[in-house]
Amino acid sequence: MSYASVNPYTGDLIKTFADATDDEVELALNNANQAFLKWRETSFAQRAEILQRAADILRENKTKYAKILTLEMGKLLLEAEAEVELSAQIMEYYVKHSETLLAPETLPVADSSEGKATLHHEPLGVLLAIEPWNFPFYQIARILAPQLSAGNTLLLKHASNVPQAAAAFAKLMSEAGLPNGAFQQLYATRSQVEKIISSPLVRGVALTGSEGAGAVVAAQAGKAMKKSTLELGGADAFVVLQDAELEKTVKWAVFGRHWNGGQVCVSSKRMIIVKSVYDEFLSLYSQGVAALKAGDPMDVETTLAPLSSQAAADEVKQKIREAVAYGATATEVGPKVPEQGAFVQPTILTNLTADNPAYYWEFFGPVSMILPAEDEDDAVNIANDSPFGLGGSVFTADEKRGEQIAHRISTGMVFVNHPTMVKADLPFGGIRNSGYGRELIGLGIKEFVNHKLVNVVDIDAPF
Repeated sequence: MSYASVNPYTGDLIKTFADATDDEVELALNNANQAFLKWRETSFAQRAEILQRAADILRENKTKYAKILTLEMGKLLLEAEAEVELSAQIMEYYVKHSETLLAPETLPVADSSEGKATLHHEPLGVLLAIEPWNFPFYQIARILAPQLSAGNTLLLKHASNVPQAAAAFAKLMSEAGLPNGAFQQLYATRSQVEKIISSPLVRGVALTGSEGAGAVVAAQAGKAMKKSTLELGGADAFVVLQDAELEKTVKWAVFGRHWNGGQVCVSSKRMIIVKSVYDEFLSLYSQGVAALKAGDPMDVETTLAPLSSQAAADEVKQKIREAVAYGATATEVGPKVPEQGAFVQPTILTNLTADNPAYYWEFFGPVSMILPAEDEDDAVNIANDSPFGLGGSVFTADEKRGEQIAHRISTGMVFVNHPTMVKADLPFGGIRNSGYGRELIGLGIKEFVNHKLVNVVDIDAPF
Protein backbone atom coordinates (compact mmCIF):
# COMPACT_ATOMS: atom_id res chain seq x y z
CA MET A 1 0.00 0.00 0.00
CA SER A 2 1.43 3.35 -1.04
CA TYR A 3 0.81 6.40 1.15
CA ALA A 4 1.09 9.57 -0.91
CA SER A 5 -0.30 13.10 -1.14
CA VAL A 6 -1.40 13.81 -4.70
CA ASN A 7 -3.21 17.05 -5.48
CA PRO A 8 -6.44 15.94 -7.26
CA TYR A 9 -6.75 19.31 -9.01
CA THR A 10 -3.26 19.49 -10.50
CA GLY A 11 -2.28 15.83 -10.42
CA ASP A 12 1.01 16.79 -8.77
CA LEU A 13 2.66 14.33 -6.41
CA ILE A 14 3.33 16.32 -3.24
CA LYS A 15 4.94 13.80 -0.94
CA THR A 16 5.21 10.06 -0.32
CA PHE A 17 5.37 8.25 3.00
CA ALA A 18 6.94 4.91 3.88
CA ASP A 19 4.78 2.06 5.11
CA ALA A 20 5.06 1.28 8.79
CA THR A 21 7.51 -1.44 9.71
CA ASP A 22 6.41 -4.46 11.72
CA ASP A 23 8.52 -3.21 14.62
CA GLU A 24 6.75 0.16 14.52
CA VAL A 25 3.37 -1.55 14.60
CA GLU A 26 4.39 -3.69 17.57
CA LEU A 27 5.73 -0.68 19.42
CA ALA A 28 2.50 1.26 18.73
CA LEU A 29 0.41 -1.61 20.10
CA ASN A 30 2.44 -1.78 23.29
CA ASN A 31 2.41 1.98 23.73
CA ALA A 32 -1.35 2.09 23.20
CA ASN A 33 -1.88 -0.59 25.82
CA GLN A 34 0.42 1.07 28.33
CA ALA A 35 -1.35 4.36 27.73
CA PHE A 36 -4.73 2.68 28.26
CA LEU A 37 -3.74 1.37 31.69
CA LYS A 38 -3.22 4.97 32.81
CA TRP A 39 -5.82 6.73 30.64
CA ARG A 40 -8.70 4.60 31.94
CA GLU A 41 -7.95 5.91 35.43
CA THR A 42 -8.01 9.59 34.44
CA SER A 43 -11.05 11.63 35.39
CA PHE A 44 -13.68 12.79 32.94
CA ALA A 45 -12.57 16.33 33.72
CA GLN A 46 -8.98 15.58 32.66
CA ARG A 47 -10.10 13.95 29.44
CA ALA A 48 -12.46 16.84 28.72
CA GLU A 49 -9.72 19.40 29.26
CA ILE A 50 -7.58 17.79 26.54
CA LEU A 51 -10.47 17.48 24.08
CA GLN A 52 -11.44 21.10 24.63
CA ARG A 53 -7.87 22.18 24.02
CA ALA A 54 -7.87 20.19 20.77
CA ALA A 55 -11.13 21.85 19.70
CA ASP A 56 -9.63 25.26 20.45
CA ILE A 57 -6.50 24.49 18.40
CA LEU A 58 -8.65 23.38 15.48
CA ARG A 59 -10.55 26.65 15.47
CA GLU A 60 -7.44 28.77 15.90
CA ASN A 61 -5.86 27.09 12.87
CA LYS A 62 -8.98 26.41 10.82
CA THR A 63 -7.64 27.57 7.47
CA LYS A 64 -4.29 25.84 7.90
CA TYR A 65 -5.96 22.50 8.57
CA ALA A 66 -8.58 23.04 5.86
CA LYS A 67 -5.89 23.59 3.23
CA ILE A 68 -4.41 20.18 4.05
CA LEU A 69 -7.78 18.54 3.40
CA THR A 70 -8.27 20.44 0.14
CA LEU A 71 -4.72 19.69 -1.01
CA GLU A 72 -4.95 15.95 -0.39
CA MET A 73 -8.50 15.02 -1.44
CA GLY A 74 -9.72 18.04 -3.37
CA LYS A 75 -12.73 19.21 -1.37
CA LEU A 76 -13.76 22.85 -1.60
CA LEU A 77 -11.85 25.02 0.85
CA LEU A 78 -15.07 26.33 2.40
CA GLU A 79 -16.28 22.76 2.89
CA ALA A 80 -12.92 21.85 4.41
CA GLU A 81 -13.21 24.73 6.88
CA ALA A 82 -16.71 23.55 7.79
CA GLU A 83 -15.29 20.06 8.40
CA VAL A 84 -12.67 21.43 10.77
CA GLU A 85 -15.39 23.27 12.69
CA LEU A 86 -17.59 20.16 12.82
CA SER A 87 -14.66 18.17 14.23
CA ALA A 88 -14.26 20.78 16.98
CA GLN A 89 -17.99 20.62 17.73
CA ILE A 90 -17.85 16.84 18.10
CA MET A 91 -15.05 17.15 20.63
CA GLU A 92 -17.00 19.76 22.56
CA TYR A 93 -20.09 17.55 22.62
CA TYR A 94 -18.18 14.94 24.60
CA VAL A 95 -16.48 17.57 26.72
CA LYS A 96 -19.95 18.54 27.90
CA HIS A 97 -21.77 15.21 27.97
CA SER A 98 -19.46 12.19 28.33
CA GLU A 99 -19.59 11.97 32.13
CA THR A 100 -23.39 12.08 32.14
CA LEU A 101 -23.68 9.61 29.25
CA LEU A 102 -21.47 7.08 31.05
CA ALA A 103 -22.83 7.61 34.55
CA PRO A 104 -23.61 4.37 36.43
CA GLU A 105 -27.27 3.34 36.18
CA THR A 106 -29.20 1.93 39.12
CA LEU A 107 -31.40 -0.89 37.85
CA PRO A 108 -34.97 -1.38 39.11
CA VAL A 109 -34.80 -4.92 40.52
CA ALA A 110 -38.08 -6.75 41.12
CA ASP A 111 -37.21 -7.78 44.66
CA SER A 112 -35.32 -5.24 46.76
CA SER A 113 -34.11 -8.04 49.02
CA GLU A 114 -31.92 -9.19 46.12
CA GLY A 115 -29.74 -6.17 46.64
CA LYS A 116 -28.67 -3.10 44.71
CA ALA A 117 -27.95 -3.61 41.01
CA THR A 118 -25.88 -1.03 39.15
CA LEU A 119 -24.79 -0.94 35.51
CA HIS A 120 -21.34 0.56 34.91
CA HIS A 121 -19.86 1.53 31.53
CA GLU A 122 -16.15 0.80 31.54
CA PRO A 123 -13.60 1.18 28.70
CA LEU A 124 -12.52 -1.92 26.79
CA GLY A 125 -8.95 -0.98 25.89
CA VAL A 126 -7.07 -0.38 22.65
CA LEU A 127 -9.22 0.17 19.55
CA LEU A 128 -8.33 0.27 15.86
CA ALA A 129 -10.01 2.87 13.63
CA ILE A 130 -9.86 2.39 9.85
CA GLU A 131 -11.02 5.58 8.18
CA PRO A 132 -11.64 6.85 4.61
CA TRP A 133 -10.43 9.86 2.69
CA ASN A 134 -13.65 11.77 1.98
CA PHE A 135 -13.74 13.53 5.38
CA PRO A 136 -10.17 13.21 6.65
CA PHE A 137 -10.69 15.05 9.98
CA TYR A 138 -14.38 14.46 10.70
CA GLN A 139 -14.02 10.70 10.33
CA ILE A 140 -11.28 10.70 12.95
CA ALA A 141 -13.09 13.06 15.32
CA ARG A 142 -16.31 11.06 15.42
CA ILE A 143 -14.52 7.92 16.64
CA LEU A 144 -11.71 9.56 18.61
CA ALA A 145 -13.75 12.00 20.72
CA PRO A 146 -16.22 9.48 22.17
CA GLN A 147 -13.71 6.69 22.65
CA LEU A 148 -11.05 8.81 24.34
CA SER A 149 -13.84 10.23 26.51
CA ALA A 150 -14.83 6.70 27.47
CA GLY A 151 -11.27 5.87 28.53
CA ASN A 152 -10.17 3.82 25.52
CA THR A 153 -7.02 4.43 23.47
CA LEU A 154 -6.89 4.48 19.70
CA LEU A 155 -4.76 3.38 16.76
CA LEU A 156 -5.59 4.97 13.39
CA LYS A 157 -5.11 3.48 9.95
CA HIS A 158 -6.19 6.29 7.63
CA ALA A 159 -6.70 6.20 3.87
CA SER A 160 -3.51 6.04 1.82
CA ASN A 161 -4.22 9.30 -0.04
CA VAL A 162 -4.55 11.52 3.08
CA PRO A 163 -1.32 10.80 4.99
CA GLN A 164 -0.66 14.44 5.81
CA ALA A 165 -4.13 14.83 7.28
CA ALA A 166 -3.56 11.77 9.46
CA ALA A 167 -0.22 13.10 10.69
CA ALA A 168 -1.69 16.57 11.32
CA PHE A 169 -4.45 15.13 13.50
CA ALA A 170 -2.00 13.07 15.51
CA LYS A 171 0.16 16.16 16.05
CA LEU A 172 -2.94 18.13 17.04
CA MET A 173 -3.80 15.67 19.80
CA SER A 174 -0.22 15.69 21.07
CA GLU A 175 -0.25 19.49 21.20
CA ALA A 176 -3.53 19.32 23.11
CA GLY A 177 -1.78 17.32 25.82
CA LEU A 178 -2.94 13.78 25.12
CA PRO A 179 -0.54 11.30 26.75
CA ASN A 180 1.93 9.46 24.54
CA GLY A 181 0.40 6.33 23.03
CA ALA A 182 -3.24 7.25 23.62
CA PHE A 183 -3.76 8.13 19.94
CA GLN A 184 -1.35 7.01 17.23
CA GLN A 185 -1.65 6.99 13.46
CA LEU A 186 0.10 4.27 11.47
CA TYR A 187 0.86 4.00 7.76
CA ALA A 188 -0.08 0.35 8.05
CA THR A 189 -0.30 -2.23 5.29
CA ARG A 190 -3.29 -4.54 4.83
CA SER A 191 -1.41 -7.47 6.33
CA GLN A 192 -0.44 -5.35 9.31
CA VAL A 193 -4.07 -4.33 9.81
CA GLU A 194 -5.05 -7.98 10.14
CA LYS A 195 -2.24 -8.52 12.66
CA ILE A 196 -3.42 -5.50 14.66
CA ILE A 197 -6.98 -6.79 14.75
CA SER A 198 -5.83 -10.23 15.91
CA SER A 199 -3.52 -8.80 18.59
CA PRO A 200 -4.64 -9.67 22.14
CA LEU A 201 -3.97 -6.05 23.08
CA VAL A 202 -6.73 -4.79 20.74
CA ARG A 203 -10.34 -5.00 21.90
CA GLY A 204 -12.31 -3.58 18.98
CA VAL A 205 -12.25 -2.16 15.47
CA ALA A 206 -14.30 0.59 13.82
CA LEU A 207 -14.29 0.93 10.05
CA THR A 208 -15.76 3.47 7.69
CA GLY A 209 -15.31 2.46 4.07
CA SER A 210 -16.51 0.30 1.22
CA GLU A 211 -18.66 -2.81 1.42
CA GLY A 212 -15.71 -4.93 0.37
CA ALA A 213 -13.41 -3.53 3.05
CA GLY A 214 -16.17 -3.87 5.62
CA ALA A 215 -16.72 -7.54 4.80
CA VAL A 216 -13.02 -8.30 5.14
CA VAL A 217 -12.54 -6.41 8.42
CA ALA A 218 -15.75 -7.80 9.94
CA ALA A 219 -14.57 -11.32 9.14
CA GLN A 220 -11.16 -10.67 10.66
CA ALA A 221 -12.70 -9.14 13.77
CA GLY A 222 -15.15 -12.00 14.12
CA LYS A 223 -12.38 -14.56 13.80
CA ALA A 224 -10.45 -12.75 16.52
CA MET A 225 -13.58 -12.41 18.72
CA LYS A 226 -13.42 -8.62 18.63
CA LYS A 227 -16.28 -6.12 18.67
CA SER A 228 -16.64 -4.20 15.40
CA THR A 229 -18.69 -1.38 13.96
CA LEU A 230 -19.05 -0.68 10.24
CA GLU A 231 -20.19 2.43 8.37
CA LEU A 232 -20.23 1.50 4.71
CA GLY A 233 -21.79 2.76 1.50
CA GLY A 234 -25.13 4.38 0.89
CA ALA A 235 -27.55 5.26 -1.88
CA ASP A 236 -29.81 7.68 -0.06
CA ALA A 237 -33.32 8.18 -1.36
CA PHE A 238 -34.43 11.79 -1.92
CA VAL A 239 -38.20 11.44 -2.08
CA VAL A 240 -40.18 14.35 -3.56
CA LEU A 241 -43.95 14.28 -3.02
CA GLN A 242 -46.54 16.11 -5.11
CA ASP A 243 -46.95 18.99 -2.66
CA ALA A 244 -43.24 19.74 -2.18
CA GLU A 245 -42.10 23.34 -2.63
CA LEU A 246 -40.16 22.60 -5.80
CA GLU A 247 -37.77 25.54 -6.08
CA LYS A 248 -36.55 25.08 -2.51
CA THR A 249 -36.51 21.29 -2.90
CA VAL A 250 -34.41 21.49 -6.06
CA LYS A 251 -31.82 23.70 -4.37
CA TRP A 252 -31.47 21.13 -1.60
CA ALA A 253 -31.29 18.35 -4.21
CA VAL A 254 -28.41 20.02 -6.06
CA PHE A 255 -26.56 20.59 -2.80
CA GLY A 256 -27.42 17.17 -1.36
CA ARG A 257 -25.99 15.38 -4.38
CA HIS A 258 -22.92 17.51 -5.13
CA TRP A 259 -21.39 18.61 -1.82
CA ASN A 260 -17.91 17.19 -1.36
CA GLY A 261 -17.86 16.47 -5.08
CA GLY A 262 -20.67 13.95 -4.65
CA GLN A 263 -18.32 11.76 -2.58
CA VAL A 264 -20.48 11.35 0.50
CA CYS A 265 -22.00 8.10 1.74
CA VAL A 266 -25.15 10.02 2.71
CA SER A 267 -25.46 12.26 -0.35
CA SER A 268 -28.78 12.24 -2.19
CA LYS A 269 -27.97 9.65 -4.84
CA ARG A 270 -31.46 8.36 -5.77
CA MET A 271 -34.01 11.10 -6.42
CA ILE A 272 -37.46 9.55 -6.40
CA ILE A 273 -40.01 11.97 -7.80
CA VAL A 274 -43.79 11.53 -7.85
CA LYS A 275 -44.81 11.58 -11.53
CA SER A 276 -47.09 14.61 -11.29
CA VAL A 277 -44.05 16.83 -10.60
CA TYR A 278 -41.35 14.72 -12.28
CA ASP A 279 -40.91 16.76 -15.46
CA GLU A 280 -40.83 20.11 -13.64
CA PHE A 281 -38.38 18.78 -11.05
CA LEU A 282 -36.09 17.36 -13.74
CA SER A 283 -36.07 20.64 -15.65
CA LEU A 284 -35.32 22.76 -12.57
CA TYR A 285 -32.76 20.27 -11.27
CA SER A 286 -30.92 20.19 -14.59
CA GLN A 287 -30.70 23.98 -14.51
CA GLY A 288 -29.39 23.92 -10.94
CA VAL A 289 -26.70 21.35 -11.71
CA ALA A 290 -25.70 23.26 -14.84
CA ALA A 291 -25.03 26.34 -12.71
CA LEU A 292 -22.31 24.56 -10.71
CA LYS A 293 -18.82 25.89 -11.37
CA ALA A 294 -16.02 23.34 -11.58
CA GLY A 295 -12.51 24.54 -10.88
CA ASP A 296 -9.77 25.06 -8.34
CA PRO A 297 -11.12 23.89 -4.94
CA MET A 298 -8.99 26.54 -3.22
CA ASP A 299 -10.98 29.23 -5.09
CA VAL A 300 -14.02 30.36 -3.08
CA GLU A 301 -15.94 30.86 -6.36
CA THR A 302 -15.72 27.14 -7.19
CA THR A 303 -18.83 25.09 -6.36
CA LEU A 304 -17.94 21.70 -7.88
CA ALA A 305 -14.76 20.01 -6.68
CA PRO A 306 -12.66 17.40 -8.46
CA LEU A 307 -12.88 13.85 -7.20
CA SER A 308 -10.28 12.58 -4.75
CA SER A 309 -8.08 11.00 -7.41
CA GLN A 310 -7.91 10.29 -11.10
CA ALA A 311 -8.55 6.63 -10.35
CA ALA A 312 -11.77 7.57 -8.55
CA ALA A 313 -12.88 9.72 -11.48
CA ASP A 314 -12.10 6.96 -13.97
CA GLU A 315 -14.13 4.48 -11.91
CA VAL A 316 -17.20 6.73 -11.88
CA LYS A 317 -16.94 7.31 -15.65
CA GLN A 318 -16.72 3.57 -16.24
CA LYS A 319 -19.79 2.93 -14.09
CA ILE A 320 -21.73 5.51 -16.12
CA ARG A 321 -20.75 3.71 -19.34
CA GLU A 322 -21.88 0.39 -17.86
CA ALA A 323 -25.20 1.86 -16.71
CA VAL A 324 -25.83 3.08 -20.27
CA ALA A 325 -24.85 -0.29 -21.72
CA TYR A 326 -27.53 -1.85 -19.52
CA GLY A 327 -30.18 0.55 -20.84
CA ALA A 328 -30.00 3.79 -18.85
CA THR A 329 -29.87 7.24 -20.41
CA ALA A 330 -26.94 9.44 -19.33
CA THR A 331 -27.26 13.18 -19.85
CA GLU A 332 -24.21 15.34 -19.23
CA VAL A 333 -25.14 18.69 -17.70
CA GLY A 334 -23.51 22.11 -17.59
CA PRO A 335 -20.32 23.58 -19.06
CA LYS A 336 -17.50 21.18 -19.76
CA VAL A 337 -15.45 20.52 -16.64
CA PRO A 338 -11.72 21.32 -16.77
CA GLU A 339 -9.48 18.80 -18.48
CA GLN A 340 -6.96 19.34 -15.72
CA GLY A 341 -7.79 17.50 -12.53
CA ALA A 342 -9.86 14.51 -11.47
CA PHE A 343 -13.18 15.94 -12.64
CA VAL A 344 -16.30 14.07 -13.71
CA GLN A 345 -18.89 15.88 -15.82
CA PRO A 346 -22.13 16.18 -13.80
CA THR A 347 -24.40 13.49 -15.22
CA ILE A 348 -28.09 12.68 -14.81
CA LEU A 349 -29.16 9.06 -15.25
CA THR A 350 -32.76 8.41 -16.31
CA ASN A 351 -34.65 5.41 -17.70
CA LEU A 352 -33.19 3.29 -14.92
CA THR A 353 -35.18 0.18 -14.14
CA ALA A 354 -34.74 -2.57 -11.58
CA ASP A 355 -33.43 -4.97 -14.25
CA ASN A 356 -30.44 -2.66 -14.75
CA PRO A 357 -27.66 -3.56 -12.25
CA ALA A 358 -26.79 0.14 -11.99
CA TYR A 359 -30.18 0.70 -10.34
CA TYR A 360 -28.64 -0.74 -7.16
CA TRP A 361 -25.18 0.83 -7.39
CA GLU A 362 -23.62 3.61 -5.40
CA PHE A 363 -22.13 6.31 -7.64
CA PHE A 364 -19.45 8.11 -5.64
CA GLY A 365 -19.33 11.30 -7.66
CA PRO A 366 -21.57 13.90 -9.38
CA VAL A 367 -24.01 11.39 -10.87
CA SER A 368 -27.73 11.74 -10.16
CA MET A 369 -30.25 8.92 -10.54
CA ILE A 370 -33.72 10.38 -11.24
CA LEU A 371 -36.48 7.82 -10.72
CA PRO A 372 -40.23 8.43 -11.32
CA ALA A 373 -42.81 7.12 -8.85
CA GLU A 374 -46.54 6.66 -9.47
CA ASP A 375 -47.47 7.97 -6.02
CA GLU A 376 -46.09 8.15 -2.50
CA ASP A 377 -46.62 4.43 -1.88
CA ASP A 378 -44.62 3.63 -4.99
CA ALA A 379 -41.98 6.14 -3.87
CA VAL A 380 -41.60 4.31 -0.56
CA ASN A 381 -41.30 0.98 -2.35
CA ILE A 382 -38.56 2.35 -4.63
CA ALA A 383 -36.75 3.92 -1.67
CA ASN A 384 -36.73 0.57 0.12
CA ASP A 385 -35.63 -1.38 -2.96
CA SER A 386 -31.94 -0.99 -2.22
CA PRO A 387 -29.17 -3.08 -0.67
CA PHE A 388 -28.21 0.01 1.35
CA GLY A 389 -29.88 1.67 4.32
CA LEU A 390 -27.89 4.64 5.55
CA GLY A 391 -29.82 7.90 5.19
CA GLY A 392 -32.66 9.45 3.23
CA SER A 393 -35.02 12.37 2.98
CA VAL A 394 -38.64 13.24 2.21
CA PHE A 395 -39.80 16.59 0.80
CA THR A 396 -43.38 17.72 1.32
CA ALA A 397 -45.33 20.78 2.43
CA ASP A 398 -47.04 18.62 5.08
CA GLU A 399 -44.48 17.89 7.81
CA LYS A 400 -46.73 15.37 9.57
CA ARG A 401 -47.15 13.48 6.32
CA GLY A 402 -43.40 13.67 5.81
CA GLU A 403 -42.82 12.07 9.22
CA GLN A 404 -45.25 9.28 8.38
CA ILE A 405 -43.40 8.56 5.15
CA ALA A 406 -40.07 8.72 7.00
CA HIS A 407 -41.21 5.94 9.33
CA ARG A 408 -41.94 3.74 6.32
CA ILE A 409 -38.49 4.12 4.75
CA SER A 410 -36.12 1.36 5.89
CA THR A 411 -32.87 3.14 6.68
CA GLY A 412 -30.78 4.41 9.58
CA MET A 413 -31.63 8.12 9.27
CA VAL A 414 -34.42 10.04 7.56
CA PHE A 415 -34.80 13.82 7.32
CA VAL A 416 -37.92 15.71 6.34
CA ASN A 417 -37.34 18.68 4.00
CA HIS A 418 -33.56 18.43 4.25
CA PRO A 419 -30.93 16.08 2.79
CA THR A 420 -29.29 13.71 5.25
CA MET A 421 -27.49 15.93 7.74
CA VAL A 422 -24.30 15.40 9.74
CA LYS A 423 -24.10 17.12 13.13
CA ALA A 424 -22.20 16.65 16.38
CA ASP A 425 -25.38 16.01 18.37
CA LEU A 426 -27.10 13.54 16.01
CA PRO A 427 -26.39 9.80 15.74
CA PHE A 428 -24.92 8.36 12.55
CA GLY A 429 -25.20 4.85 11.13
CA GLY A 430 -27.20 2.49 8.97
CA ILE A 431 -28.53 -1.00 8.32
CA ARG A 432 -28.15 -3.77 5.74
CA ASN A 433 -25.14 -3.26 3.43
CA SER A 434 -24.57 0.17 4.96
CA GLY A 435 -23.16 -1.51 8.05
CA TYR A 436 -23.98 -1.76 11.73
CA GLY A 437 -23.37 0.16 14.91
CA ARG A 438 -23.76 3.86 15.56
CA GLU A 439 -21.39 6.77 15.98
CA LEU A 440 -21.82 10.03 17.91
CA ILE A 441 -24.02 10.97 20.90
CA GLY A 442 -24.59 8.38 23.61
CA LEU A 443 -24.92 5.51 21.14
CA GLY A 444 -21.40 6.10 19.85
CA ILE A 445 -19.68 6.43 23.20
CA LYS A 446 -21.24 3.14 24.37
CA GLU A 447 -20.20 1.04 21.36
CA PHE A 448 -16.85 0.08 22.88
CA VAL A 449 -17.47 -0.11 26.61
CA ASN A 450 -18.08 -3.00 28.97
CA HIS A 451 -21.60 -2.70 30.32
CA LYS A 452 -20.72 -4.26 33.65
CA LEU A 453 -23.33 -5.30 36.18
CA VAL A 454 -22.38 -4.85 39.82
CA ASN A 455 -24.97 -6.34 42.16
CA VAL A 456 -24.57 -5.98 45.94
CA VAL A 457 -26.57 -8.73 47.64
CA ASP A 458 -26.95 -9.44 51.37
CA ILE A 459 -29.36 -12.31 51.92
CA ASP A 460 -29.11 -15.66 53.68
CA ALA A 461 -27.98 -18.66 51.66
CA PRO A 462 -30.71 -21.23 50.85
CA PHE A 463 -28.84 -23.98 52.76
